[in-house]
Amino acid sequence: MGDPTLTILIIEENPVRAAILEDGMREAGYGRIIHVSDMVTVPDKICAIDPDVIVIGLENASRDTLEQMFQVSRTVRRPIAMFVDTSDTATIQAAVDAGVSTYVVDGLKKERVRPIIDVTISRFHAFRRLQEELAEAKEALAARKVIERAKGILMKQKNINEDEAYNLLRRAAMSQKRKLFEIAQSVLTTAQLFDEA
Repeated sequence: MGDPTLTILIIEENPVRAAILEDGMREAGYGRIIHVSDMVTVPDKICAIDPDVIVIGLENASRDTLEQMFQVSRTVRRPIAMFVDTSDTATIQAAVDAGVSTYVVDGLKKERVRPIIDVTISRFHAFRRLQEELAEAKEALAARKVIERAKGILMKQKNINEDEAYNLLRRAAMSQKRKLFEIAQSVLTTAQLFDEA
């Protein structure tokens, strides 16, 4: 059973295809379904509705329509499922690059709607977790580099070894109730000021 509290926005110009999507969603237990057929107003509608999931249906995926849909998916961080009748490798790659979580070619059947929405939401959250982990890893690496540089400065200035420099930074962080990175950054900033003087 689908989550009845989710707000799902269907973007589909063709009323028959939109009805298939809506029927599949209602049968799956989704209760808050909004349909937009006017492609010109899509960005404004998305901002106003703030949906949990976006389902895009494209019967004839023209380049302009695809570009508009990709603009939407790049700016809105939401799970997006896209149903298209035909496709090619370049279009699929562009959709993935734009943030479309699930891309379904020639598979618009109401029985498939719920599992596709479930996969779309799962993929979106998994990808977002990976992005967050990558950002954390990059931040930790950058902090590590700052700490290493600060240790080098202290080793040179105070004629101490690496462990002693690290312990000095750590003690300063603990006594000032600050992060080790912040203390290391202060050491670098101070060293830069004296280098410039």
